[in-house]
Amino acid sequence: MSETVPERPRANFLAALNVRRNAVRGFSFGLLVTAGVMALFVFLPGTRRATPYYLALGFVLALSLGALATTVLTLLSAYRLAKETDLD
Repeated sequence: MSETVPERPRANFLAALNVRRNAVRGFSFGLLVTAGVMALFVFLPGTRRATPYYLALGFVLALSLGALATTVLTLLSAYRLAKETDLD
């Protein structure tokens, strides 16, 4: 019962879960939502505070939303892959 071991198991695992595609979609979502929030709450109403603070907050918001969306999309991909694969 010798099973073939893949050359790059981590790379194959990440490819099976479509992590790269999910990361692109997740961080694009994070950037779009952040741009909307910044436009709606900072730039349109006008602010008297320093803009670099808001840009730093926008960076943190984009990064955290992108990571969260990527995680959710990857978990959905894992669920679908597990559903397709029979372990019987």
